[in-house]
Amino acid sequence: MKRTGVVIVGLLLLAVLGAGCVTSDSTAGTTTLSQGEGPPEDRGYGGPPDGGYSDVPNVSAMPYQELSQDEIDVILYMREEEKLARDVYLVLYNETGLPVFQNIARSEQTHMDMVLSLIEKYNLSDPVDGMTVGEFNSTEMQELYEELVSKGSESELEALKVGALIEEIDIKDLKEWLKRTDNEDVKAVFESLMAGSENHLRAFTRLMENRYDVTYSPQVLSLEEYINIVGR
Repeated sequence: MKRTGVVIVGLLLLAVLGAGCVTSDSTAGTTTLSQGEGPPEDRGYGGPPDGGYSDVPNVSAMPYQELSQDEIDVILYMREEEKLARDVYLVLYNETGLPVFQNIARSEQTHMDMVLSLIEKYNLSDPVDGMTVGEFNSTEMQELYEELVSKGSESELEALKVGALIEEIDIKDLKEWLKRTDNEDVKAVFESLMAGSENHLRAFTRLMENRYDVTYSPQVLSLEEYINIVGR
């Protein structure tokens, strides 16, 4: 599992450094949003497209099931990956002032808390305990954070592209890892995380299209997977 995580981080680094993930028919990166505007599909809990909420899984009420080492590695990795998303979005909100990043950062905090509930239930060591924004236990995650912030700080459009890329990676990871667990509580948390990531991906890509007249092309997901999520 640790090797899988390193490979995924490497792929994301390559995607960040790659070009051509967005096409545009107009000058981008100059549009600003009103302070009240944010992602239309999500209010912090990975809710459905109509803006509603989905319940945060109550893992303490679910059966205690012994974890495999693979499942332990996955839980700890997802705790750090959700922190990566939150931290990048907090920095990009400060850089761009776009409310979408502030709103989704709040959602990522909820995602972090959901994974933490698994860590606490199974008496695992939190890999990011006491760490502030931009600090990570994993060297690969630290390097990735710095690459994403650097790329996203170039312009508002680049920031949105970074956001979409992060959500693609989350979705890909969660799809793969849901196949590797049969624990009821782990599956419930990961399914909720994936629903949230799909909503965030829609929010970022629709904002690119509606506000910047650009079309995002998936970097990690297949085109079919991407269309199934964004609906076009």
